[in-house]
Amino acid sequence: MKSVVADYRYRTHCLRIVPVSGPIIRLTNHVCDLLIGAETYISGSGYQFSGVGSTSDFSPASIDIEGVVAIAGITRAAIASGLFDGARCYIFATSWKAPVEDQEPILTGMFGKAELRDDSYVIGGLSLVDGLGQTVGETYSPQCPKTFGSTGFAGCKVPLAPNTVTGTLTHVTSASSFRDSARTEPDDTFGAGTIRFTSGPSAGLKPLEVRSYGADGSVTTFEPFYYLPAVGDAYELIRGCRKRLIDCQNRWDGAPLNNIKNFGGFPYIPAGTAYAQVGQGGGA
Repeated sequence: MKSVVADYRYRTHCLRIVPVSGPIIRLTNHVCDLLIGAETYISGSGYQFSGVGSTSDFSPASIDIEGVVAIAGITRAAIASGLFDGARCYIFATSWKAPVEDQEPILTGMFGKAELRDDSYVIGGLSLVDGLGQTVGETYSPQCPKTFGSTGFAGCKVPLAPNTVTGTLTHVTSASSFRDSARTEPDDTFGAGTIRFTSGPSAGLKPLEVRSYGADGSVTTFEPFYYLPAVGDAYELIRGCRKRLIDCQNRWDGAPLNNIKNFGGFPYIPAGTAYAQVGQGGGA
């Protein structure tokens, strides 16, 4: 049972969205804004909780939210750039007469892919209990499964600061291809890394993965930025990792020459066609 429930006479629902990056979005379905502590939960004009479903068993609860673009800080650029993909969401009930944040928790979940439909959007998600239904376990492969720069238990341990550079664009070909002629690093130095803009219209949007990097300072991303970059836009570029054994041996700045002790791949495991063969015995 719940330890605290909101007063049924003044009951209202609130939703807090914590995106991957950027400011937290706070919404309520009350008829007017709610001031809870120092934070304001914006009234439900232009969006609605289109569905919240839960059951008495352990099957995951679901949540859907629909709304109009540019209402309550949910902009077209933020949705198109994926800032709300994988965002945490918290739904709770409270009394509009004396509101308290997270007074009666209803659902803690994670959003999936946000979808744009003309001038509106739809975001669906599941509760965190859905993680109990996921298949877990390690997969052995020649490539390293670790996140580059991770510092947790058995992480990559390569420091990101020495592998991060900044600069400004000198040439722009498209929203996914641009160049900084001042860069002097060799080919593929930033391949599989990330780039984000710190000035210009794309500032504040999520970093995008680098598809290729050339010695002339040219950068190509897998996805285009929502806004077309311009000459003079400042950026931050972080090296990536191709997950190969050689990358751990001698590539990364700020790490020992040989980072092989933190390599998580298994390049010498024989393929299934090798270990599944039947051995041939010798004659007497």
